[in-house]
Amino acid sequence: MRVATQKLTSQFPLPLLGNNSESKLPESDLNQICQLIIQQLTALLPTVAIWTVYHDLAKGKRHLVAEYLSENLCSVQVTPACLPSYFVSGQSNLDFTSLQAETWWREDFPVLKIMELAASDFYHSYVCRISKQSVTTAEYLLICTSKLLSDEQQNLLLNNAQILSNYLAMYRERSHQQQEIAALSQALGQAEHQLRNPLALINLYAENLRLALPQGDLQEQASLIRQTVDELSAKLTDLLYRGQQANLNFKKHNLQTIIGECIKNLQHLLKEKELKINYPEKPVYVTVDNWQMKQVFDNLLSNAIYFSPRGGTITCNWYAYSNEVLIEICDRGSGIVPEELKQIFKPYYSRRLGGTGLGLAIAQKIILAHQGNLWAENLPEGGAQFSFTLPHKRQK
Repeated sequence: MRVATQKLTSQFPLPLLGNNSESKLPESDLNQICQLIIQQLTALLPTVAIWTVYHDLAKGKRHLVAEYLSENLCSVQVTPACLPSYFVSGQSNLDFTSLQAETWWREDFPVLKIMELAASDFYHSYVCRISKQSVTTAEYLLICTSKLLSDEQQNLLLNNAQILSNYLAMYRERSHQQQEIAALSQALGQAEHQLRNPLALINLYAENLRLALPQGDLQEQASLIRQTVDELSAKLTDLLYRGQQANLNFKKHNLQTIIGECIKNLQHLLKEKELKINYPEKPVYVTVDNWQMKQVFDNLLSNAIYFSPRGGTITCNWYAYSNEVLIEICDRGSGIVPEELKQIFKPYYSRRLGGTGLGLAIAQKIILAHQGNLWAENLPEGGAQFSFTLPHKRQK
């Protein structure tokens, strides 16, 4: 028995994607999932050969993960020069060549439905399409068996195809998010040049005022302007250059302390709408960049405040597991319509009147840099919930 991973050359032209290193994802994880599913099906079904084909977004090519069981091959001896490189050495069946060439593929194949192919007199062949991608990026799970599969065995095959399909969708969505975050980083870099000069000018004028004014309240206010400009400049630098994981200042912090400091900064908004924020009394320590994590809580809490009804309560909970901490922030507003849920983390998309559309995109960028995930959903009882995970025991 041998597991092989090969690039698949198809009869269809394959589109190439831009080679952007920031948008690359852990394709090895997807490859591993494919291998695990194939190995499980091989152990449970009378498998002769099995493979899955998916589109590698990082490289812009289709990828094949395959397993061939030499002990189950009812094969004929062929000339080694005629063998594809991913077949068991010295033996094969020419029917595989036809299957690998994908001459049987039809664009109208339904997604997640087992189809039997009349491709061989030696084996029974079943295929399940695992995505809605176009014919040029056909993705599927195919198995050749020595016996007809029963309904129960076909259901087993379908369930594993469903798992693979779900993982592909997650892989594709994560890639899309990374590309948007890369675009956001580029936009922030361009904004730096538009902000640095005005900040420097304000700082200079504030210093001139401080020197010209007599000692007293006015001079203190001019000094405060300078101090605020310096803080804004430092935060701008953090925002632009410390979002990369290698440059984050990771230290152990108590979530209670972080959210408590954020609530202090939001007191004027809370008093205006007569809101209160509840959070657990039990401390939980996580290894994070303190300033970056405050930005995440500031964005999520300010959103919850904006959409909460007057006199309501915003709830923050966290749950510590063996490998991660789950944080949930819930409001009692009107919730998020399904169309907005799909776009809520896109840069420049905002549900708030006058909003920049950058807050949630930046929060997601920070959480991803911390090896976590951020998502939104509606609560059954009403309102919206934003959840994110953070590693509980960070790997070195």
